Amino acid sequence: MANTVLMYNIIFGFCLLLAISINAFASGSSSSSEEVACIDGGATFLLSFGLYKDSCPEAELIIFSWVEKAVIEDPRMAASLLRLHFHDCFVNGCDASILLDDRADFIGEKTAAPNLNSLRGFEVIDAIKNDLESICPQIVSCADILAIAARDSVVLSGGPDWEVQMGRKDSVIASKTAAENNIPGPNSDLVTLVNKFQNVGLTLDDMVTLSGAHTLGKARCSTFSSRLNGFTNGNVGPDVNLEYIQSLQQLCTQSNSSTTLADLDLVSPTTFDNQYYVNLLSGEGLLASDLALVSGDDRVRQIVQTFVEEPMAFFEEFKKSMVRMGGLVPTISGENGEVRRNCRIPN
Repeated sequence: MANTVLMYNIIFGFCLLLAISINAFASGSSSSSEEVACIDGGATFLLSFGLYKDSCPEAELIIFSWVEKAVIEDPRMAASLLRLHFHDCFVNGCDASILLDDRADFIGEKTAAPNLNSLRGFEVIDAIKNDLESICPQIVSCADILAIAARDSVVLSGGPDWEVQMGRKDSVIASKTAAENNIPGPNSDLVTLVNKFQNVGLTLDDMVTLSGAHTLGKARCSTFSSRLNGFTNGNVGPDVNLEYIQSLQQLCTQSNSSTTLADLDLVSPTTFDNQYYVNLLSGEGLLASDLALVSGDDRVRQIVQTFVEEPMAFFEEFKKSMVRMGGLVPTISGENGEVRRNCRIPN
């Protein structure tokens, strides 16, 4: 690959990201020197591959070991750790603001509607951070831990591997309001999904590709209850799988609880594969936001069809989109950005 320069103009105060791809990255070498320069009022910090090779050489191995342990004990944890990274990056960039606990004088993002009683995996991140701090204190940021743990969760579930850019700083602030406004909801229609992704600098293609993360994990009955209404008399459209709807109704009715969980991918819920897209075409997408991908837009439906027919194409695009999302870095420096000693509180 020839050296290329990619520019991303990210809104609401994000850096101008300048990505310089070097030949070593194209060959998959861990010695790649691709960097993203973030310029904030004269202060500059870099995202790069292999950042901790000298300063904390065991960092990625330690993170992988803890993620592996967590996923073995609870396979659902892979989806939970991947989701933590998503929900972090959609609120003012990938800055670990999602990990900050509420305090008497501070309201974080954990109690925002998309996160409350929903996000999991905080204890896994705590364990990773504690281990890293004992070996190389204040070197590896919590934001980088989230990005690496997300990658490892995909790999451990049978998905693709990729190099994670590192060098993010941890924010000392958070925004509950931004979390409630920026994170796509389970009932989002296609226009809303596209807008929310574009608002953070990601494309329609990124949206369809990253939605494939729903090949892992579970969702509560309360997040898809709107899909179950109106079908009790068999009043269904051509794209509705009535048998699937009835199975969901039975699951949620029998338990009589909005917190009962259903698999996002009913076929292979703990395996990272392209089955999510196969399910969409057969009317077996769980959330309204999933079905939005096959609800009329020809371009979006064609991407879904491509991922159904070419699983490796999905894997390749997912890797690229994860790197792009992981590169959404806010303009934090100096007193606004740090490497936290404890991921739950500022230093």
